[in-house]
Amino acid sequence: MNPILPRVLPFAVFIAFIAAAIPLNGVAPSLGMDPRWWYAIRIGIVTVLLAWFWRSYVELKPAGGVRRVDWAVSVVVGIVVFVLWINLNFKPLTFGDAPGFDPRADGAIDWGLALTRLAGATLVVPVMEELFWRSLVLRWIHKPELLSVDPQRVGFRALLISSALFAVEHHLWFAGLLAGLAYGWLYMRTGNLWIPIASHAVTNGLLGAWVLYTGAWQFW
Repeated sequence: MNPILPRVLPFAVFIAFIAAAIPLNGVAPSLGMDPRWWYAIRIGIVTVLLAWFWRSYVELKPAGGVRRVDWAVSVVVGIVVFVLWINLNFKPLTFGDAPGFDPRADGAIDWGLALTRLAGATLVVPVMEELFWRSLVLRWIHKPELLSVDPQRVGFRALLISSALFAVEHHLWFAGLLAGLAYGWLYMRTGNLWIPIASHAVTNGLLGAWVLYTGAWQFW
């Protein structure tokens, strides 16, 4: 199997749902559905695709051999990225304003919606995005025969370009750039994709918990 397909398709489906948000939200009432549940459907499809292609992800080697210090560094980096993320929400470091994801109904949080969003952002998105942005894009920029590329030998040019592209995907583009550099550095430092995945999960988990605590829905 072409190594690009299993790393691109889950991400492409995720982005396609975002691009089609307006028509999907418009058709939801006719289906008797709260349009916010499209997120759960999106995450569900991505999860199925990741499971279907799982054997193709040779870079997701067992994490048992990772040094404890690398896990510790990944957690620290994830926390730092979270702190930067919530403090860099101002122009010109953003692409306009974002409505975010508001899980409230009649003034109270709909915990079904909220926990689905939190689980998707923490458990699924980091795997999907790191497979695409770090394992595929970062290594492909260094050398198109990506499966033969040792992430520890990838150069700064590939890190910078892939991080810039990662930034464009996010409303908070500057925070996204810093996050891309951080996660890419972790991958290049350790050679194990589980490390940036863990760091990314820490960031997203903390962000989700903070959003639910503060009601700053624009960050979702």
